[in-house]
Parts: sequence; structure tokens; C-alpha cells
Amino acid sequence: MARKSSATVALLGVSALALAGCAGGGAGGGDADNTIDGDVAGDIKVVTWRTDLVEDGTFDKYAAAFNEEYPGVNVTFEGITDYAGEMQTRMSTTNYGDVIGISAIQPAQYEQFLEPLGDTADFEDTYRFLPAASFDDTQYGIAFGGNSNGVVYNKRIFEEAGVTDVPTTEAEWLDALQLIKDNTDAIPLYTNYKDGWPLTQSFGNLGAITNDPDAPVTMAEDTAPWTEGNDVYAIDSLLYESVAAGLTEEDPLTTNWEQSKVDLGTGKIAAMTLGSWAISQMQAAAEDNGASADDIGFMAFPANVDGTQYAVIGGDYNLAVSKHSKAKAAAWAWIQWVVEDSGYTEAQGMISPVIAKDLPENLQGFADAGVELMEINPAPEGKEGLINEIADDSQIDLYGPLYRQKLVDIARGAADGDKDSYFAELNERWAASAESLAG
Repeated sequence: MARKSSATVALLGVSALALAGCAGGGAGGGDADNTIDGDVAGDIKVVTWRTDLVEDGTFDKYAAAFNEEYPGVNVTFEGITDYAGEMQTRMSTTNYGDVIGISAIQPAQYEQFLEPLGDTADFEDTYRFLPAASFDDTQYGIAFGGNSNGVVYNKRIFEEAGVTDVPTTEAEWLDALQLIKDNTDAIPLYTNYKDGWPLTQSFGNLGAITNDPDAPVTMAEDTAPWTEGNDVYAIDSLLYESVAAGLTEEDPLTTNWEQSKVDLGTGKIAAMTLGSWAISQMQAAAEDNGASADDIGFMAFPANVDGTQYAVIGGDYNLAVSKHSKAKAAAWAWIQWVVEDSGYTEAQGMISPVIAKDLPENLQGFADAGVELMEINPAPEGKEGLINEIADDSQIDLYGPLYRQKLVDIARGAADGDKDSYFAELNERWAASAESLAG
């Protein structure tokens, strides 16, 4: 698999070109019968980031099972490695698939690209993770699955290094990584700098550090969020200090995501800051390469509030129906079936968006450690997408890798400055945009 992201990736902006290209109605837009409540029939293309499940035939098996219930639908799949990047380009056309994972669209733009599924209130008793794909009380997508954010790690390596307790502060984290460096041959923390998107995963911990379910609004309204005591400061400080202490890969320009899964599974890498979606992939990599799936563990982000750790849970990409689909009812039927009946979340060890289903076994470690799970609240009226608007205006790619790659470069001495100077620059840019948009 080339890419897997937390739901925050769905909040990225699109270019003015994309908006101009999709301003008009699409194919099927004038067909009164082509609605999500119409006949479930026709051809649909599912465009997905799960290239691994396309390549290994899993999605074809899903389609065969789906056809037992809906024989009049022909389902095809297209997997995209750089999903977020390529979809941003495709959204400037009307041809971007029938079922997509919402990417490169701000909430206020959903109606221009996506078919509304109904009132959000009508889904609240059935599904988790609704806010990311909702706007103005209308639901545009359903999460394919859910994840918790934190750190995937090799328990065997931590034990061999002499780390006896899961770190719950930045200082404990750095001490643990230093023990790993001193007592094993493993890379303590792997950034996946070259692939870029793994660097974005830690931002999914926004809110967990301070136990703030309104963290996106809190950050949007703060003119200096990169200040000690705030969520984003803790998230980025952990990365900076780990790199600065020499506790990451020697040459970040040569990292490789696919190989990193094997290396963490076999113990050549000790930890990566990722979502819980990665657990099953690391376990599979371990087993495929002569190690044990039992070596793979998952810990909360190393921070606590009065001794209690928190972990944000949220939806993965939200599945949505294209505004331009010629078979909207079939596309909507696929989304409901794959989310509720395919067995995807169970197989992947993910949190089901279906409220009635149990949490996955791989989060049992959280329960054992007393970690509290939390969801981020929907933004109040008038503040939906505010954090994204400020990020776009300030050109700080909160959901992209660029500013974090620069952070890594500064920490390893490949760029000028230090943590304090860079955080001051980020605060200055953020404040200017926040004040400008407020005015």
C-alpha cells in the first residue's frame, strides 16, 4: 500500500482551477432518475488509495460479494499511489470516478463535487466520524473505517533496549529512543521523510495532548499555536527533538515507505508515528519476513494531562458519491455495503464507522494502559473549515509534508535556524493570516 491517511487529509484545499473546472453540472446531472434513491444498476468506478487491496484481489472479492446482492452493478477499481496529489488534479475535471475517498476538498466546496447523502442528523444513530464529511448539516460521505492516532512500535526492540514503560512525556520518549540507539541496532524513530505523507500522520494527534475536543477551532483562534503547552507545539517538538538528538534515520532523503514496513516488522526500525491503520500492515510484514506479528504494538502519543493519556479516534478517508456519476444509486449502495457488510474494518483492524460494532482487538493495549479515546467535535457554525482557511492563506501545509520536512532539515542541520526560530516564523505567518481572515 502506498498511502493511508487520517481523515484530516479530506480537509485540504483545492485550487481555483479545480473550482472553475467543476463549477458546472456533470454527466447525469440533468437526469431526474439518477439519484442516490434510484435504481441500483449501472457501471461504477471506485477510485481508491488502497492500491494493495486492488493488486491482491481483495476488492474484486468484495465486488463479487456485492453482486450477490446487487447483480445489476458492474464495479471496477482504480488504485492511485499518490492519491491526494493526483486527485487534486483530477478534481479539475468531471471525470474522477463514481466512488471516491474525499480528498483535496474543503467542506464548503463539498456540494460542488459530491452528491449529498442526506441530513447529517439522520446518520448520527448509525455512524461514527460524521463531522469531517458534513457541511451545513448535510452529509456527503461515510468513513471507510476509523483509526486511532499514536505510535506503531516493535515491542521486542523496546524490551531488548531496556525500555520497561511506555513513554508518556517527550522526555521519557527521548530517553526511550536513546536506550534503543545505545542497546540495539534498530533505528529508534523512522520519519519516512522522502515519501512525505507519513510526516503528516502526527497531526492527527491534535487535541490529544491537551484533551481538547475542540482543538481545530482552538488552534484556528490562537495567534501563536506553536507555543509550549499547545497541541501542535508538542507534536512538532517531538519530531524536532528526535531528529536533533540523532535518533532517526541517518539519511532522510533515501527513506522508503514500503521497505519501512518490513523493517519495523522485523525490528530494524523501532517506531513510527502513524495511525492504528498501520498495525495490520506491520504485522503482515513481520510474518512475511520471518518475524512475529505479536512484536507489533501501538502506543498513545507521549503526552498526558494530569497523568491520563488521550488518543484521538477519527475516520479514515470518507467515501463519497461523485456529483458527476451516471449511477449514483449504485455508488451509494456500494458505499453502504462496503462499510457495513464487507468485513473490511475487521480484516484491517480498524474501528468500524458503524456504532453498533465493537472496537478492534489491536486497541486493547490502550485499554490496558488506561488511555482514553476521544473524538474531535464538529466546528460550530461559522467556523467550519476555519483552520484550513488559515493554513491555506499562511501557506503552512498542516495536512502536507512540506513544513515538517523543513523542520526535519533544520533539526538535522541541513537548513538554517533552530526550533525556536522556526516556531516563531510559523506563529508569525499564522497570526497574520488569522488576523487578516478575521478582518
